[in-house]
Amino acid sequence: MQAWQVHENGEPSEVMRLEEVERPTPGDGQVLLKVRAANINFPDVLMCRGQYQVRPPLPFTPGVEICGETEDGRRVLANPALPHGGFAEYALADAAALLPAPDSLDDAEAAALHIGYQTGWFGLHRRAHLEAGETLLVHAAAGGVGSAAVQLGKAAGATVIGVVGGTDKAAVARDLGCDVVIDRKSQDVIAAVKEATGGRGADVIYDPVGGEAYTQSTKVVAFEGRIVVVGFASGTIPSPGLNHALVKNYAILGLHWGLYGTKNPKLIQHCHEQLTDLAARGAIKPLVSERVALDGAAAAVQRVGDGVTTGRVAVVPSLANGAAA
Repeated sequence: MQAWQVHENGEPSEVMRLEEVERPTPGDGQVLLKVRAANINFPDVLMCRGQYQVRPPLPFTPGVEICGETEDGRRVLANPALPHGGFAEYALADAAALLPAPDSLDDAEAAALHIGYQTGWFGLHRRAHLEAGETLLVHAAAGGVGSAAVQLGKAAGATVIGVVGGTDKAAVARDLGCDVVIDRKSQDVIAAVKEATGGRGADVIYDPVGGEAYTQSTKVVAFEGRIVVVGFASGTIPSPGLNHALVKNYAILGLHWGLYGTKNPKLIQHCHEQLTDLAARGAIKPLVSERVALDGAAAAVQRVGDGVTTGRVAVVPSLANGAAA
């Protein structure tokens, strides 16, 4: 089969190679899946660079989120078992962790429903306990992780403020349903949030960026607000001043979605049921901005790493070589 292989760490466009490899053989508790669509996530970029907390042995195939097909024809969602990841024609997955793909979504949309939306649901509902009528601020609102949080926030009845970088991304955030959109490249984020909230600030702040975005969050979080730390796409991990959290009476909440797989897997199933229902009702729909053929995966992963994409980019092996949609 064809699969992308990483033999050394570096930028995705430089270290990912499309090769002919042996189809992987399932081990105990594993299942072989035909890849229908593989969603690109920022951890794929970090793994190529050797900067992710999980470092699969070299060589490995990136791709941590797929919609696949079982040998008996079922469409399922899975996190492939590395080093046999999803940017390939076939991937291995834990049989016990498979989730049914929602009938209301196509393969690429279904693949994108998994990590980003589960992260959003756990962050907003399990950790921050977002309530209807509250104000939610989402950093990188037009990106893959942020766009999921925007839709989930709207579905929960929150007023959503989206922070983006650039006019194109601002348009995407508006289309996603943001009530207020702030372009950090042309606006003062802190002043704009305070103006939008009448000086009160945001009740819940969803931050997959870190760095300067986190600093901004501490200045616009409301009394008894909650900052959900999801990731550090900026490359800078902030060092929060706990005296500031004390003085302003806000909470800093960490979210590592992957831990639920070992600590409380039943919650992942429950979350998936909630997301499937929301998708069936049309309350959420993953934004897949681009679908690329298997041979376009390395360039697409690089674009995600460079921060120039919106929503999700999906690798669809059934597309003809060089094709994109």
